[in-house]
Amino acid sequence: MKNILLIGLSHFGKHVAEELADLGHEVMAVDINEEKVNEILPIVTNAQIGDSTNAEFLKSLGVRNYDVCMVTISENFQNSLETTSLLKELGASYVVSMAKRDVQEKFLLRNGADEVVYPEKQVAKWAAIRYSADHLLDYVELDDEYSIFEVEVPLAWIGKTVGQIDIRKKYNINIMAFRQNGKLDASVSPDTLLTDQITLLVLGEYKALQKCFKI
Repeated sequence: MKNILLIGLSHFGKHVAEELADLGHEVMAVDINEEKVNEILPIVTNAQIGDSTNAEFLKSLGVRNYDVCMVTISENFQNSLETTSLLKELGASYVVSMAKRDVQEKFLLRNGADEVVYPEKQVAKWAAIRYSADHLLDYVELDDEYSIFEVEVPLAWIGKTVGQIDIRKKYNINIMAFRQNGKLDASVSPDTLLTDQITLLVLGEYKALQKCFKI
């Protein structure tokens, strides 16, 4: 469990707060809008109304005590930038800020953000890959080179075992798990039989995955 300071209850910020609370983390939510704070208060550990560009207000929150400080202000980028910078000046250990444009990402990284999330760009890339491929069910980008795909079992593989198709040797792709009837099973072995009733979770270089599964 982590202590997380979340500043800015935009639509994205609210969803992040809800997910963090569901995961069991301690969340302090902050926004200048009283209505937004009152709405999130029953869900998170605590919430306060305040101006995050005010150094004294931020200092009163004890930003050094949080494992992660997240800035999810969407309405005013200047406020987001100032908040990010102030958090670092006040000794925040790790600051994650939200960007809506490429130029914002650059400014945030230059002004104190340890990491930047870019929801629209990231979801757009996921959707483009996911819905332009016939046999791809899900997709997670790990870095610039490696990804995890959830794919249907290719027709030519049905009735064969993992050892027989040997995609690790041919493509340097690892089958991490398979899903059947909605449940994940990580007990993959060379003797695991591939059927049309399962989907595969595979890890490898993005280009190798594209080539292997014709995506």
